[in-house]
Amino acid sequence: MVSYSSSANSIKGIPIEELALIFVEAGLELVPSSIRNHPSVRKSAIRRGKKPSEIILDISLHYQAMKRLPNFKKRGRPDILHVCLLEALSSPLNLEGKLRTIVHTIGDKIIYLDPSVRIPRNYNRFLGLFEQLLIRGRVPPGKDKPLIWMKRKSLAEIVREISPTKVILMDEHGKQMNIHRFAEEIVHEDIPLIMIGAFQSGDFEESTKELADISVSIYPNPLAAWVVTSRILCGIEEVLGII
Repeated sequence: MVSYSSSANSIKGIPIEELALIFVEAGLELVPSSIRNHPSVRKSAIRRGKKPSEIILDISLHYQAMKRLPNFKKRGRPDILHVCLLEALSSPLNLEGKLRTIVHTIGDKIIYLDPSVRIPRNYNRFLGLFEQLLIRGRVPPGKDKPLIWMKRKSLAEIVREISPTKVILMDEHGKQMNIHRFAEEIVHEDIPLIMIGAFQSGDFEESTKELADISVSIYPNPLAAWVVTSRILCGIEEVLGII
């Protein structure tokens, strides 16, 4: 567990050490081998000067090819993860050293991010960075201490690694709570872990649901993953007195 020092540690006597935030079942992957020869894939690869095996699957570009893939509606949405990471890593909670951000992909890969990493705001630059990550396993590839690195692990394995005091799954079907009450409960945990789905549509895998101590919804209707992310972080920052 990474240890941080921060003036926020003593705010209002609240014992929170660090919030672990995992974007789960994220629709981030390289184009699968089974559809690399599809015209839509080859066209987008040529446009970017890369091989079909070196580009990230994107449903806005590869929809016709993706219809052949199982569970395709949950896949090929790197843009969702892009916005979520911008929200999390630019947040005051992260700047105060109180946030640990991790990504779990739909293909059971775990992506670790150094809290100091600056995710490109430009989407095309983001794609290039994460293509390098998915191919080379780390960014920058030649550094002993990369800013982003990847391992093949299950979600259950990373949860055990973090060893949280409570695991919360953000789910539209979960227990309804307003954001302030939710944040107040979160900050009284030493190491709370929040899981947010970073996929387009569909439900969580049962194996994901089974890891949660509780499922929570902060609004009666479905919300975009980045909206959930921003509301949660803002609520916790407010309770901690950071903002």
